[in-house]
Amino acid sequence: MNEQLLNDAIANPRNLGEMPDADAVGTVGSPECGDMVRMWLKFTEKDGRKVIDRASFQSFGCQTAIAVASMATEMLKGRTVDEARQLSAAEMSTPLGPLPPMKIHCGQMVEGALRAALEADAPAPAAAAPLAAPAAAGHLAESLGEAAAPKSGKLKIVFE
Repeated sequence: MNEQLLNDAIANPRNLGEMPDADAVGTVGSPECGDMVRMWLKFTEKDGRKVIDRASFQSFGCQTAIAVASMATEMLKGRTVDEARQLSAAEMSTPLGPLPPMKIHCGQMVEGALRAALEADAPAPAAAAPLAAPAAAGHLAESLGEAAAPKSGKLKIVFE
């Protein structure tokens, strides 16, 4: 693993934060374990092709997920939708060097968020109802839904 690049991506993640004017949003993760990644994409037209102009992310997860998402959002700029679809988790984490086996899922979450965003941008079949606006996706914390909501008005902490 490239420790220097990893530490820089963790300390100074690129493209971190919501993108209110995004054209597509994708979220992947599990409320049970708490790891989640949301990716926003903004497209532009270049030489008659739809390309990714900007990408940003939010992550509830480990530092490796933040680093991979930071690298991925940089790699996506200027790529066509088809080129972005071809990117794998391994390719997006390549600048960081090989990930340890217990961190491979971090790259897979970033890939999943990218794929979800690209699917959200895909044209809907003619008979399908229109999708909600991407900005309606809200904050990443809201995606945790009821799993994150307290079950009652009281919280009990037990020290062992």
